[in-house]
Amino acid sequence: MKLLLITAIKEFENEIKNILVKSGAKSFTYNSVKGYKNGTESNVADNWFASSHAEIDSLLFTVFVPAENTPLILKKIEEFNAGQETLSKVHIALINLEQQF
Repeated sequence: MKLLLITAIKEFENEIKNILVKSGAKSFTYNSVKGYKNGTESNVADNWFASSHAEIDSLLFTVFVPAENTPLILKKIEEFNAGQETLSKVHIALINLEQQF
């Protein structure tokens, strides 16, 4: 069993749900979260809002899936990201579970 943590901007909600369902995820949860990006490395003078950070309306998906389902999910997320023209990408973390109840 694997635990996937997926973060993405709110606008990608339907695409991520479709990827999960088509990849065999039987159930998952998701919540609205605020994404934060520290932009101190970029030139603040070039920033329209004159701020060194930004908060973005995002989603956090929590998905428990059998190990054999993860390669397809990872592949579909990678393909989705490759097709995006926006700077925002879907981020995914894969965690091995030692025990589940």
